[in-house]
Amino acid sequence: MRRLLSIPAALALLAGVAEPPSAVAASGVAPARAFAPGEVVVKLKGARHGRTVKLPAGTGVREAAVTLRRSPRVAYAAPNYTATASRTKGSPLPGTGIANDPGALTAPPGPPGGWVSLQWNLLPWEGTGTAALPVSPGGIDAVGAWRNLIAAKRRGATGTTVAVLDTGIAYRSKGSRFRRSPDFAAGQFTRGYDFVDDDRLPLDRNGHGTHVAGTIAEKTNNGIGLAGLAYRAKLMPVRVLDRHGSGEADDIARGIRYAVAHGADVINMSFNFGCGKRVPGIDEELRRAYRKGVVTVASIGNLGSESCVSPPATGPRTIGVGGSTEGGCLGSYSLLPGKGIDLVAPGGGAPVPGCPSVSSRSIYQVTLKGGNTRRFGEPGSYIGTSMAAAHVAGVAAMVLASGVIPDDVSPKGKVNRLTRRLRSTARNLLGPGGRQGAGLIDAGAATDPSI
Repeated sequence: MRRLLSIPAALALLAGVAEPPSAVAASGVAPARAFAPGEVVVKLKGARHGRTVKLPAGTGVREAAVTLRRSPRVAYAAPNYTATASRTKGSPLPGTGIANDPGALTAPPGPPGGWVSLQWNLLPWEGTGTAALPVSPGGIDAVGAWRNLIAAKRRGATGTTVAVLDTGIAYRSKGSRFRRSPDFAAGQFTRGYDFVDDDRLPLDRNGHGTHVAGTIAEKTNNGIGLAGLAYRAKLMPVRVLDRHGSGEADDIARGIRYAVAHGADVINMSFNFGCGKRVPGIDEELRRAYRKGVVTVASIGNLGSESCVSPPATGPRTIGVGGSTEGGCLGSYSLLPGKGIDLVAPGGGAPVPGCPSVSSRSIYQVTLKGGNTRRFGEPGSYIGTSMAAAHVAGVAAMVLASGVIPDDVSPKGKVNRLTRRLRSTARNLLGPGGRQGAGLIDAGAATDPSI
């Protein structure tokens, strides 16, 4: 349950803002529930954080926010905006049961295992391929990065922690209702929190968060399922989206604050607010994360659910990620040019018109099967910039572990250098450009100390 705090000084400013009940119904809940009804997030000057104010009956949300912003005592006031997971509604591709034998991830790699047949996104691309593995024009050369980390004695990004702000993760079993995903190990999780239900069990009831976490750090060489990028990193489950993939700004701000305070090196946010929304409480927490040296990564949103690059991807020092396809093209769902597109990464799905490759497989990971919290599989329906952001978060952890960024840089300098590193080692996509930022991430190049 979310904490709703009355701020008497703020509420006193709302005298005269009340509307007739019918008008409140019209303005207090926007289409598709753009914000929580009857709530405004307010920060008084001198306060450390914003607080959620429950409005008096008959008070319009937008009108209350405008009135509060006029006060010299108010630092900011905004509706408690709603964010949604950035998974597109593209046509699902055939899924599978849980594959066996993900194959060896050593240098040189052993015989290709089950992961190779599905995870085109992790394969070397044409310029970095070897005889031991097939290549994929849309691959990010995770294999090269795994080798680099083995050479650096930080196999699988050992020593890093990635916070996954999402629908939760199937990270542990609980009673007869919840099972831990079989491709996660119990010891790879740090303590998390559920800001939706306000408890210490951020368990996934949707599947989106488990899928995202799998791309970042699913286990390898365990004979169970597929491969994750930073497969020895710690994962911090932070539930800020509900079972439908929606969450409010105040919970998300608290989730970012929690991740920073509890030792996250990277924060992944595979969700978006509405186009053009200002979410000052989120921006405030992103600035704090930057000052603490925490890398923040966010999806830019998908055509069909967003119409522009949306927060938190547009937030301070946040790496905004668009989606690319198996054929090394821009995904048809990836948004038009705009502030906030830094890079692209595999999101799967169909390419933009004019791209020479039509390869369009999804992003595969072990996650809940049909929303059932006890059954798992590798569904073929996960496409979008949610999946793309997870790749960048995983590679960011790998870069931090690789040693290519000096240990003696300032916290802000670490974030700046990592972002520049990802951008400078990215490569151009096939086909029409203009919406790819610096290009498609290259994990092998980004973790290579000779570059």
